[in-house]
Amino acid sequence: MAQGTGSINSDYKDWEWSADAGERARLLQSPSVETVPKSGESQGNGLGATSALGAVFIVVNAALGAGLLNFPAAFNMAGGVAAGIALQMCMLIFIIGGLVILAYCSQASNERTYQEVVWAVCGKVPGVLCEVAIAVYTFGTCIAFLIIIGDQEDKIIAALVTEPEEAGSSRWYTDRKFTISITAFLLILPLSIPKEIGFQKYASSLSVIGTWYVTAVIIIKYIWPDKELVPVEIPTSPSTWTAVFNAMPTICFGFQCHVSSVPVFNSMKQPEVKTWGAVVTAAMVIALFVYTGTGVCGFLTFGAGVEQDVLLSYPSNDIPVALARAFIILCVLTSYPILHFCGRAVLEGLWLRYTGVTVEEDVVRERRRRLLQTVSWFLLTLLLALFIPDIGKVISVIGGLAACFIFVFPGLCLIQAKLSEIQETRAISWWAQVSYGVFMVTLGAFIFGQTTANAIFVDLTA
Repeated sequence: MAQGTGSINSDYKDWEWSADAGERARLLQSPSVETVPKSGESQGNGLGATSALGAVFIVVNAALGAGLLNFPAAFNMAGGVAAGIALQMCMLIFIIGGLVILAYCSQASNERTYQEVVWAVCGKVPGVLCEVAIAVYTFGTCIAFLIIIGDQEDKIIAALVTEPEEAGSSRWYTDRKFTISITAFLLILPLSIPKEIGFQKYASSLSVIGTWYVTAVIIIKYIWPDKELVPVEIPTSPSTWTAVFNAMPTICFGFQCHVSSVPVFNSMKQPEVKTWGAVVTAAMVIALFVYTGTGVCGFLTFGAGVEQDVLLSYPSNDIPVALARAFIILCVLTSYPILHFCGRAVLEGLWLRYTGVTVEEDVVRERRRRLLQTVSWFLLTLLLALFIPDIGKVISVIGGLAACFIFVFPGLCLIQAKLSEIQETRAISWWAQVSYGVFMVTLGAFIFGQTTANAIFVDLTA
């Protein structure tokens, strides 16, 4: 994309981030990203510390996560392997395009985080909506993480106490609500209270190892299935043409790494849009293979009977699967605090902007407010996770928000960036890029509206 001459949304200065809010915004970056001071000279001068290969790893890390557990069910909803793969391939074009657009707009606006780019390029209203969407998305993801912990602990406990799965938990200490609560209070809450995140890099490496191991186990279990596995029906086409769209939230949730992509781009030694295009293409292809391997093999193993969390479809006493469950629990335990920090950073940034109070003036109240925000966030997510046992219901909602980060906000940024260019004549490429931006916004709005409406309808009729 050619960068034209012109200013981008000068009214952004009316609501400009304070230095303190900007510091908190750094929490929204991807783990393992080494940042450099934000300045006009830092762009393109090789001051970043991340190589292109390192950036590929970080983007893959940001994309892969516990969302892969839902991909076999997504293939089932899409109507089979062919429909699931085709849907992924079509959406991948726009997913990569959105990542490139964000890098382009980051250079044009000289901003270093996702929400700051949206603020600078699109203005106040889209900026606020973006921050609210990030807060809601991270909140919903935290709920999904707690549900995943409960799902995996149920299976592990069932194997340890050697009780039939149909019998349920007969002892109070094996009750799902108790196990989720005690794990959350003892492990997650203490990690969420501190002001800084010192374990991001370690948690990132752990997540990568865990997701790759889970994928390997699912593929191996498909190639060498258990003898007692009963053959089930494997759909080859969607029940209705609209059923294909029900798989979109899972795909968006799985491939959503856009919020953390802007800091990754700016951390590169040579932050150039062309290089970044190659980086994200390679990263998304790797993620595609992981998600497709998990989705296809998990779906073909269990067919129409696959659970929303594919690991729940395997027997409790399967040792390799039990190790996969332990990996997932460990990944989620370290990922929840990071997502919480991201949501809290947005809330804190909004508070600082609207009150105009600096951290130096409000140290005592900041600590009290941080504790209140953390405890409130934790208790609300825990309460909802205890009464929403199906991870598919949560992903169907936050997957729609993920579509906004992938399609809507990048599309709006591209449109506004091109409209801000001062040109005597509009070239065909200019019109093509604006049209592409309009299409992205329309597609994202459709996915968000369709998936959200479907999630509400299913919940009301359940």
